[in-house]
Amino acid sequence: MPRNPLLICASAVFLAPCFAPAVFGQESSSKPNAVQPAPDAPSAALRDLLSAACAHDETVFVKFLTARNAESFVRLAPAARTELMKRFVLLDAAGKPASSADPAGRPTVRCTTPDGAAELQLGGAELRDNLALLPIDIRDVSDLPAGEPHHILMGMIRENSSWRILSLGMLFFDLPSLEVEWDQAAIGVNEQHALAAIKSIAAAIESYRKTYSRIPESISKLGPAPKPSPDAAGFLDADLAAGQSNGYAYRMVIVGANEIGAPAQYQLSATPLTYGRTGKLSFFRDASGAIHSADHKGAIGNSLDPVAP
Repeated sequence: MPRNPLLICASAVFLAPCFAPAVFGQESSSKPNAVQPAPDAPSAALRDLLSAACAHDETVFVKFLTARNAESFVRLAPAARTELMKRFVLLDAAGKPASSADPAGRPTVRCTTPDGAAELQLGGAELRDNLALLPIDIRDVSDLPAGEPHHILMGMIRENSSWRILSLGMLFFDLPSLEVEWDQAAIGVNEQHALAAIKSIAAAIESYRKTYSRIPESISKLGPAPKPSPDAAGFLDADLAAGQSNGYAYRMVIVGANEIGAPAQYQLSATPLTYGRTGKLSFFRDASGAIHSADHKGAIGNSLDPVAP
């Protein structure tokens, strides 16, 4: 089963404070034969967080982050947000979560993906005031018999009457300290995506030209629709057609047409949404089809820039 390292690298996190296990109370279900934990229990919050991580569901996942971490999470590049969620379930692909509980109400989350499956079994939480420690056994259940479990201890904190993730293992889960580092690590990948996207947009424009005998007025005309038309031709995905993808913004300018019949041409540009974090290079496709790249501090490039490799 494809796996990711569970613990975030030590250079990118801070050590968590030591908890005193002797003074923690034990979480228990309100009923001896309960099949689900109480809705406000830390184990219920961690169960739902793991289910969201399994499905790569950012909208639900962010609800279980502290306010400080949630602000950073939404600023991360999409690839970094996905990579973070992968680390909670040790699986690469988005999966289908299924939750169950033992008679004591302790949850189990099974995450099934096209490439494998994992089972995450939560133990009882040790509680003290607004802090909780929960043991988790993570098993590879792609094939039977199941593999040996990974034993992980996760920390939760009560914030605004809800339980949020505090630590992954015994390392602080502190996204602001990771945010810039992760974005910078992804710059090279984002720039390669931007170069590929410029080529994809150009190919989509040429397909539009062949289909409708003209070029589109804007990139948005190339987006998906149930039934292709000149206003939604279906040649690009929704993100590229909206002009933003993988940390870059895309623009199209029509040039060359005139009243005596010169054919219309176009220029394309790709610039980092946040210079220095989502990318440094600006890409420019001139009317002849050559693609140029250079560092313009986030501004639009031009045809005098070196040709992109």
